[in-house]
Amino acid sequence: MKVFFPPPNRRLGPVDVLGLVGLTGLLIGRYVPVAKLIPFWGCILRETTGWPCLGCGLTRVADRVAHFNFIGAWEANPMGTVAALLFALAAVVMLLHMAFKMPVPEVQLSPREWTWVRVAFPILLFINYAYVVVKTKFPHLLT
Repeated sequence: MKVFFPPPNRRLGPVDVLGLVGLTGLLIGRYVPVAKLIPFWGCILRETTGWPCLGCGLTRVADRVAHFNFIGAWEANPMGTVAALLFALAAVVMLLHMAFKMPVPEVQLSPREWTWVRVAFPILLFINYAYVVVKTKFPHLLT
C-alpha cells in the first residue's frame, strides 16, 4: 500500500464527494423522519416473506448514527454502521479539506491487496447478512 499526500488544495475529489453524500445522509437521518413521512418506506422483501434483505436496517443505522446511538446502529446492521461511520469520517475530512486546504491522502493498493479486498468483502457481507437474518428471524439465538 502506498500513501501519497498532494499539495494543499481545494479541488473536489472522491473523498469530498463521499463526504458530501455522507453529510447529507446523516443530516437527513438526524432531522427528517423518512420512515414516518413516506408511506411505502420499508423492506418489501421482509414485509412479504418475513426474511430481511441485504440492506435491512440501513435506515435505522443512519438514524441511530446521526443520533450517536452506535450500539443500536450496530444491532440493526453492523456493516451498515461501519459504512455510516466511514461516511461521517469522510464528511469531517471533506470539511477540513475545503475549509483549510488540508491535503487528502491518496491510497494506492497493490494488485495483491486488491485481491484480498475482493475476497474479504463478500465474506464480510455474508457474515453481516447472516447476523441480520439471525437477529430478525431467530433473535433467541443471540441471547
